[in-house]
Amino acid sequence: MSGLYFEEFEPGRVFKHAFTRTVTEMDNTLFSALTMNPQPLHVDAEFSAGTQFGQRLVNSLFTLGLVIGITVTETTLGTTIANLGMSDVRFDNPVFHGDTLRVETTVVSVRESKSRPDAGIVEFEHRGINQRGETVCLCRRAAFMKRRPA
Repeated sequence: MSGLYFEEFEPGRVFKHAFTRTVTEMDNTLFSALTMNPQPLHVDAEFSAGTQFGQRLVNSLFTLGLVIGITVTETTLGTTIANLGMSDVRFDNPVFHGDTLRVETTVVSVRESKSRPDAGIVEFEHRGINQRGETVCLCRRAAFMKRRPA
């Protein structure tokens, strides 16, 4: 288990996550199919060629999931009780097949749970960045985290 306990997070701490991931056509097509999203911007090359982007866009929910997933090993693996919510999600730039994403996480806040003495709430800001240094995804996530065992 490499996740951190509630006590190990402090506001302002920044994680520059080691894992990166190149997004493939298969990722986008499979995710869109599995989530029953037939949006031609994601799955139709001919349609997408005629848009302002000139090519297919990677499904934004795949991008969000990937950005959060990249953070897990270094922050919450095995120490999360539950995700409590995500807010302020935005997609500042499109993601295309072949883009490589990296992620930076900032701890925004920490607070003890009022109902559970064995847990606390950590608010993260996750920023997905492509190979050109452009932010492609930003979200805040509240996670219900285990406290270190006595």
